[in-house]
Amino acid sequence: MADLIPSTSDARTLNNSTKQHYRLLTDAEKAQVDIVKQRGAEFIAFLHEIGGTDPEAERMASRDLSLSMTHMEDAVMRAVRHITK
Repeated sequence: MADLIPSTSDARTLNNSTKQHYRLLTDAEKAQVDIVKQRGAEFIAFLHEIGGTDPEAERMASRDLSLSMTHMEDAVMRAVRHITK
């Protein structure tokens, strides 16, 4: 299993083949990234709750809930990109 680096760690600037340069984030930016990701995870857990599916499984109860999860993942990614630019 590969070593995992938290998204708020300064070590995320190392060993990256697609984005050649990262800037170090301020403590406030790190906190924002963490909050965005936490709230996204909470929303996805809620989708599993209303669909009656296992939160450990990626499969949702319906296509609509699956699309909701996809859009939440996209929203989180875009918010993080905004913070980390």
